[in-house]
Amino acid sequence: MHVEHIGIAVKNCQDANQLFAKLLGAEPYKAENVESEAVNTSFFHVGNTKIELLEATAEHSAIAKFIEKKGEGIHHIAFEVEDIHAEMERLKAEGFQLLNEAPKRGADNKLVCFVHPKSANGVLVELCQEIKE
Repeated sequence: MHVEHIGIAVKNCQDANQLFAKLLGAEPYKAENVESEAVNTSFFHVGNTKIELLEATAEHSAIAKFIEKKGEGIHHIAFEVEDIHAEMERLKAEGFQLLNEAPKRGADNKLVCFVHPKSANGVLVELCQEIKE
């Protein structure tokens, strides 16, 4: 449907929040710990999209490994979808490699699934769908 957010890996959310608040002229509107991914997140509104800052809370987390290998920077781009299950099936049928067999709960009240960067020209793509409770 649209770009939902851009994820940026950072070493320290508190420091990065200060930097991005100056850069964007606004404070983060939300902070959240996502235990399943071993990350702390904070979100900024930028027009109709969001910036998600991701800080590792454990050495084994994907964000810690990313920063160790590539340093701080853009980690993923997320696209909002209406039906994450249907979109996962469509992408599998198109030959994309998914990192999840089923969507899982992510930050910001979303179901999420990731497309492997090897099947998307080196870009980690996140699919996300609002959880309607």
